[in-house]
Amino acid sequence: MLKALEARLGHTFSDPDRLAVALTHASLGGEVTYERMEFLGDRVLGLLIAEILLERDTQASEGALAPRLNALVRKETCARVARETGIAEAVRVSGSERDPAGPKTENVLADACEAVIAALYLDGGLGAARHFVREAWHGILQEVQADMRDPKTLLQEWSQGREGGARGTPVYTMTGRSGPDHAPVFTVEVSLPGLPVAQGRGRSKREAEQDAARALLASTAKKPQT
Repeated sequence: MLKALEARLGHTFSDPDRLAVALTHASLGGEVTYERMEFLGDRVLGLLIAEILLERDTQASEGALAPRLNALVRKETCARVARETGIAEAVRVSGSERDPAGPKTENVLADACEAVIAALYLDGGLGAARHFVREAWHGILQEVQADMRDPKTLLQEWSQGREGGARGTPVYTMTGRSGPDHAPVFTVEVSLPGLPVAQGRGRSKREAEQDAARALLASTAKKPQT
């Protein structure tokens, strides 16, 4: 499996143990897991995405670039990359009779993705990590809009901008969780005075909150103030 993953990562490891460690979750009970590598990979990813954003938009201000960066390095995005590149299938976690694949949650997948980036950096330098990030994030970068403020931020700004901020602050309430531990689905409601309650769903509470905020914004039938 590691050889197949190497091909998808675009790098043959001189020290295969680096990749093995990057795919090892603490649930296995070993002394060496991906946690330290995830710490490094998070920083390497931030550097490489910042580099790409500066190249793609030479006129954008720091204020415009920051939300794009946040959208591209957040957990949900890293977990998506893990699934699309085969990292998800290679992550080693403790199994159970009910779920032999183990608890591969969004956080586990996101952390493993960052750990793999660290393994690439340690084994092949910044060039190896850069090659993977540019390939794996290519499609996602095409989705980046000029205004990457997330729905929660837009809803907050909309509510504060209406009637002198009299509508108050959106209130998010988790109302449900379903599915197995490795693939949970969260349900969240968001409310604002004078508006119908909106509901959202997602693989994480954050994703569900974003979906709920998006639904409430749509119910206003007006473009949020910016």
